[in-house]
Amino acid sequence: METKEIIFELRKQNHLTQDELAEKTFVTRQAVSKWEAGEAIPNTETLKLLSKLFNISINTLLGTPQKLICQCCGMPLDDSSISKEPDGAFNEEYCKWCYTDGNFVYKDINTLIDFLAEHMANESFPKEQAKAYFEEQIPKLNYWSKNK
Repeated sequence: METKEIIFELRKQNHLTQDELAEKTFVTRQAVSKWEAGEAIPNTETLKLLSKLFNISINTLLGTPQKLICQCCGMPLDDSSISKEPDGAFNEEYCKWCYTDGNFVYKDINTLIDFLAEHMANESFPKEQAKAYFEEQIPKLNYWSKNK
């Protein structure tokens, strides 16, 4: 779906008129009409408001979501697993298990690797193999490469 279709569908699902959505996002009804016609895309600040209003990520609002992964643990992210800031805004860099209420859960890379190896291991991916894999991959993620 394109941004114009997503905004239209979200507005309808939430039983809002264009005027009501415009009021909630501090724009004119004409701006909402242009978004829904595909003549314009909301600016960054308005995308943040729409994200918060409809409880979906900006990535999803833009219609062609990038494949996001948590920059702490490597988990694929979607709207149900993306972390939020204390003000309710989505933080599209981290999952809600690594970053909660504005704080990082894992301060030590070895604690995270041990946790992942323990919980991701199975018959075809033994714990030792899982640990070796995570020891190779996790340090490449932004959170750990920035905090060396």
